[in-house]
Order: sequence, then structure tokens, then C-alpha cells
Amino acid sequence: MGFRFLTLIRPFMAIIPEVAAPDRKVAFNQKVLWTVITLLIFLVLSQVPLYGIMSSDSSDPLYWMRVILASNRGTLMEFGITPIITSGMIMQLLAGAQIISVDYSLREDRALFSGAQKLFAMLITFGSATVAVMTGQYGDPKSLGAGICLLLIIQLFVAGVIVILLDEMLQKGYGLGSGINLFIATNICEDIVWKSLSPLTVNTGKGPEFEGAIIAFFHLLFVRSNKFKAVFEALTRSPQPNLTNLVATALVFAVVIYLQGFRVEIPIKSARFRGHRASYPIKLFYTSNMPIMLQSALASNVFMISQLLYRRFPDNLLVKLFGVWEPYQGSSQFFPTSGLTYYMTPPRSFVSTAKDPIHFVFYVAYMLTACAVLSRAWLDISGSGPRDVARELRDQQTVIAGYRDTTMYKELKRIIPTAATVGGVIIGILSISADLLGAIGSGTGILLAVTIIYNYFETFAKEQAELGALGVGGM
Repeated sequence: MGFRFLTLIRPFMAIIPEVAAPDRKVAFNQKVLWTVITLLIFLVLSQVPLYGIMSSDSSDPLYWMRVILASNRGTLMEFGITPIITSGMIMQLLAGAQIISVDYSLREDRALFSGAQKLFAMLITFGSATVAVMTGQYGDPKSLGAGICLLLIIQLFVAGVIVILLDEMLQKGYGLGSGINLFIATNICEDIVWKSLSPLTVNTGKGPEFEGAIIAFFHLLFVRSNKFKAVFEALTRSPQPNLTNLVATALVFAVVIYLQGFRVEIPIKSARFRGHRASYPIKLFYTSNMPIMLQSALASNVFMISQLLYRRFPDNLLVKLFGVWEPYQGSSQFFPTSGLTYYMTPPRSFVSTAKDPIHFVFYVAYMLTACAVLSRAWLDISGSGPRDVARELRDQQTVIAGYRDTTMYKELKRIIPTAATVGGVIIGILSISADLLGAIGSGTGILLAVTIIYNYFETFAKEQAELGALGVGGM
């Protein structure tokens, strides 16, 4: 059944756009250049508004996940990387659960599996664009007309295909890392920098104030006669970003970077060369940022479906149990006030936690469970579980020091699942803590940004080490 499914993808391979793999190793400076070009294209797409929209003031179904999903409402980056993540998650889950059979040792199977992911991502993009336009996110479809509706769908679909190809280009070795990680980190860092240094002014009733937390701090010191009150206001003002939010953001960054260094070094030795020893590191964050990324994609889809259902069937009991959505403080943006989705959203502050402790308890339980389970499940889905690592070491003719080839799997099974589960729980705790402290960009966003930036730092260090080794070898 699995191979029959992949065979069904074969006729579409000729029409699915593809980036050809490089025929030789791409130089480091060229990788940097292509990465920068990819980033510039993404930033341009994030600022180009959709042509033909009448209004985008209606409630945003992806409001909670915009920064994390690298999307920007009303622009060509309306869906960001959502289709890629959703498609990849579905295909990996199907393959991991062996619902579809994929032999990664076969080049054809790898190509078909990759093609299936791209095809599903394109279908999700088209479907999401159609739903967004026809449900009136950009204005009443009858007022827009069939031509404008079709034009909006085409714009969103073409932009989505461009993002898919940019991600594929980086993953095939033309650039550094992946497009998904690059776009997420850029979007989150852009949000943090903007809320820290934004020169826009807002009227809060006490006179005009700057939106950026740092600029507002110096502005308040300059215009307020009582300097102590100015500092206190800069630290606690709301709803605009304040210095406390900025300090909380820096604190979370520091804690995550510190925890990145925690690892277990497993001593290994070569079965071929006597005396050759090394170590195999098992990081605390063994599955990196995948638990929080998968949890974000899951929550994003649940929020979008719940809000669309509530708009359509507001009196249905099952829909209400799924989530009741109401506008918040007179704004056009809807927030869940009860139901399943309400308990999947983080409390806005310590005050909100004190007012509704049951919400906080359920949210903590949901986050920790989701991160732990997804982190553990990702081992089997991604092929990084203890059995896969044991096979990899065996293929390299290396064994764990003090263990036989047949007992090596048991030792890895004791360490790797524990690291994945504990790492997932810690990521969940950090995300919850960052949300409660009011960190800029949300707890989930900051965790993603830090882990991605740290991975890029390791990639740069590895590339530089390889360049240094080549230089020494050439001498």
C-alpha cells in the first residue's frame, strides 16, 4: 500500500517545480550569498501587499502564530511557512507510523517522498488561499468580484510556491540551514527589534509615546519631570512594550543558550582501528526546536479551524465546546473565551493567571504533555531514535566503549528517549515562563529564535573548521 501511494505521486513529478541539486560542493562564501539573497526575497514578499484586498480588519485566525510561522497579514507572506510545516508534519507522521512505506536507502523513494511533501504543501497553499478569500478575510467576495477573488488566490499560491522553492534551495546545499529556520528566526528577531526601537508614536491618553521600549524609556526620562515615575512607567507601561518585557526576553535568551551546552558524552571506539576513541554527544535538547515547532503548527491549525467553525455555526454545541471566540476590548481581533481552544492559549500575565488558575493549570498540562510527547515521537519519525543511532554507529564500525555490538542499543535506548522527553518538558517550561514574564515575541517564538540562531552558529563554526582543515591540508 505504501509503495502504491508513492507510485501515485510519480505522474505529478514532471509538473512539480524542483530545484536541481548542486553537482559539486558549494563554497562557503557562495552559501552565505545565496542565504542572504533568500532572506532578501523573503523580506520583500513580507512587505508587498496583496493587490485587490478591500479590507483586512476582520479577525485574524493566525493572530497567535504570525511571528512563529513567518507570516505577515495582508501581504504575499500571508501563510508564511505554514503549508511547508503542515505538509512535512503530515508526511513524516504517516511515514513514521508506517501508514506509507518509504525506503530512504532508495534514491527514487527519497525523490518521490520529497515530491509528495511539495505537492501537499502546494495543495495546502491553494486550499488555504481559497478558504481565506471565500470566507471574507479580504472583503466580501460578492463585492470583490470573481476576477479579484481569483487574482488574490493566484497571488497567494505563487508566493507559497516561491517559499517552498527557497526552502528547497537552501536544504539542497546552496545555502546555510533551511528556509524554514531562516524565515522563522528573521521574523521573530525583526519583531523583537521593532518593539524595542520602533519610532512610531501612540496616544495613550497621557500624551504621545514611542512604541519602541528603549526609545520610550529615553523619551519618558526627557519629558517627565519626575524621573522615578518615568523609569517606573518605562518598566511597567501597558499595552505597549516596556523594559521589563525586554529584560525578560534577554533572560530567556541567556537561559536557553546556557542549556544548549548540557549534553551526555558517550565514549565510542573504532572496531577497526585499535586505540582510536571519540565521543558521541547526546544533547539535552536532543530534538532541538522540533517539539515547540510541531506544537505551534498543531495549535495554529486548531485555532484557525475553531474560529472559522464558530463564525459559521455560532450556536452549535459541539462548536462551542471546541471554542467560543469574542472580540477583545473593542478590537476586531477575536480571542477564545471558553472551550478547548481557550485552554490551549497562554495566560496574558500573572494577573490573568491569578484570576483564572484553572486555565493556567490546564495550559501548563497541555504544553508540557504536548512538548514531551511530540519530542519523543519525533525520534521515530525523524530516524534519530536509539535503534537508528545504533545502526549508524554499526555502519561506521564503531561501538560504545565497554559494550558489545549487540548490547549497544540498550544503552542508547536508556539515554536518548530520556534526553528527548526531558528536553521537550524543559522547552515547554521555558515557553510558559517567557509568556508569563511578558517576553517580546512570545515564549514559543523566542525559543525557536534562540535554538535556530545557535544552530546557525554551530554551522558557521563547522564550516570555518572545515575551511581551516582544507587550508592546513593544502600547505
